[in-house]
Amino acid sequence: MKKDKPSRLSYLTSGIIKENPILILMIGLCPTLATTVSARDGLGMGLAASFVLISSNVVISAVRKLVPDSVRIPIFIVIISTFVTIIDYLMQAYQPGLYRVLGVFVPLIVVNCIILGRAEAFASKHGIVDSFLDGLGKSIGFTLVLFIMGALRELFGNGTIFGQPALPSFYRATPMLFALLPPGAFFLIGILKALVNKTALSGGKKK
Repeated sequence: MKKDKPSRLSYLTSGIIKENPILILMIGLCPTLATTVSARDGLGMGLAASFVLISSNVVISAVRKLVPDSVRIPIFIVIISTFVTIIDYLMQAYQPGLYRVLGVFVPLIVVNCIILGRAEAFASKHGIVDSFLDGLGKSIGFTLVLFIMGALRELFGNGTIFGQPALPSFYRATPMLFALLPPGAFFLIGILKALVNKTALSGGKKK
């Protein structure tokens, strides 16, 4: 029996929750854990990776029929590297402070499992519009998790959001510094993963 082809809307929405790169697929965890000390850092990293993911998906989809299978991975990496170089220079020029904080994780976008994985698993097999929607959906899901983690870690670790006071002064005097340390990042991502799993199980039982 022939399966129905997924709708284009599903390519966009699946990456947000159902196939979220971090909380469901559990890939791209290094930048997630290392660059989410604040809301600004998490959002900045998410947007930088999103630019590369969406752009590379579109270009790889456009040239997929011209690329021999034997050299597709090296060509994919060259395409991804080109967009990483673009965002690297743009951040150095217009967001030097953020660039210094993110450090090596900006150039390391080129080896991010999410980006190369979508290039191989999706963009190399689908049209430009579908690949754009897939990249956009995964980007939203990735950036959303980075922003939430960065905002929560900054809130509990410093009592601020985007550097602005968000909790009473007595809390900011003795904040929960554990949230800003690597163990705090692991603890938080575990909580978010558990919440997503619980939601998925609850939805399954209702059916």
